[in-house]
Amino acid sequence: MRTGVIQESYGELISLFRNPTQIYWTWALAIISLAAPLLLTSHVTSMVNGMMIAAVGVIGLNLLTGTTGLISFGHAGFLAVGGYTAAILSADYGIALWLCLPAGGLMAAAFGLLVGIPSLRLKGLYLAITTLAFTIIITHIILSAESITHGSAGISTPKPAIFGLELATDKSFYYLILAILTLAVLGSANIKRSRIGRAFLAIREQDIAARAMGVPVARYKLYAFVVSSFYAGVAGALMAYHIRFVNVDSFSLILSIEAVSMIIVGGLGSTAGAVIGVVFVLGLAEVLNYVINLTGGSLGSLSALELKGFIYGLTIVLFLRFEPDGLIGIYREYKNRWINWPFRY
Repeated sequence: MRTGVIQESYGELISLFRNPTQIYWTWALAIISLAAPLLLTSHVTSMVNGMMIAAVGVIGLNLLTGTTGLISFGHAGFLAVGGYTAAILSADYGIALWLCLPAGGLMAAAFGLLVGIPSLRLKGLYLAITTLAFTIIITHIILSAESITHGSAGISTPKPAIFGLELATDKSFYYLILAILTLAVLGSANIKRSRIGRAFLAIREQDIAARAMGVPVARYKLYAFVVSSFYAGVAGALMAYHIRFVNVDSFSLILSIEAVSMIIVGGLGSTAGAVIGVVFVLGLAEVLNYVINLTGGSLGSLSALELKGFIYGLTIVLFLRFEPDGLIGIYREYKNRWINWPFRY
């Protein structure tokens, strides 16, 4: 039985894999992920695609809120920027998907820079309200600029295709999303173990102490906003191709609230926790939909929307009260108990 892992060098300390067991589990997860579309139905594959797209955006939010400690409710706004950028370029100008995806991310990153600059001196509730206002402003711009965004009518996006290969089905689109999610996870993991990531953590713990130690706090806060927005923009672009239609209702404020709930439930600051939180929250939503359908669209005096909102709120409260480290914290606790058994109970 493994009793612990000792890092004997700086290279081992910042390594992506701390022990061989993690490598084996990673290979197992890769094999399962590659084989999944061959075993799942089209409906379940579509649901998994939605989860992976959400995971890309939530990983970005986790870098901003979980790792750097900057609370943001502007996630839906950045998703909208990325989604509309991809939709406009593909539907109105015939730009290829492989250019629309990074374009959506870069446009969202530019808006993230615009939001980040006036927010440098803000923190806590004031920063959250500022990012919330950004989402409202983006919605207003989309509705007002009809000549570009088509206003409230929305935009229908073409079938996704890459290098002439049409990704017409959910199963074919799955592998593109999986590749982007893999890059997003690797990017987040490498950022967190780099000099930038350590600066993010220092700012989260105490920005005044970080400044005193020579960390350029303003610069790294802007980095966090830009990187997080880029992730959200790419997720928004993927979302546009996934649902094949975008309008302001596709990027409602509830998306920002759900994204924050996902990183809380999964575990703040953890990339794996962000992905687990997405699976848990969206999986919970699917279970609730199934139960609600069995009961005829309502449960007692509660409507479907009220019930889902109640369950979401209760889940967040319970995690904040009893397990603030989220699902990843529960996993670590039981893993430590197993490793140290029988010397720890």
